[in-house]
Amino acid sequence: MGITIHLDKVLADRNMKSKELAQAIGLTEANLSILKSGKAKAVRFSTLSAICRELRCQPGDILVYTAAGDGHKK
Repeated sequence: MGITIHLDKVLADRNMKSKELAQAIGLTEANLSILKSGKAKAVRFSTLSAICRELRCQPGDILVYTAAGDGHKK
């Protein structure tokens, strides 16, 4: 089971670069990269809220839960 991050897809859909998003939400590019890669252990609600505000999306557009053994995303 796990959470898959679809931030790259949402950024591409919005024609926005990671650098632009990082600047807009006050996050370093390195920290945004960690989040995008799925290596982050946690994400603050304030960060998630800022990302959603800037990308005009919902948290479910970025974060997807996948149960072990399902073979598909819900």
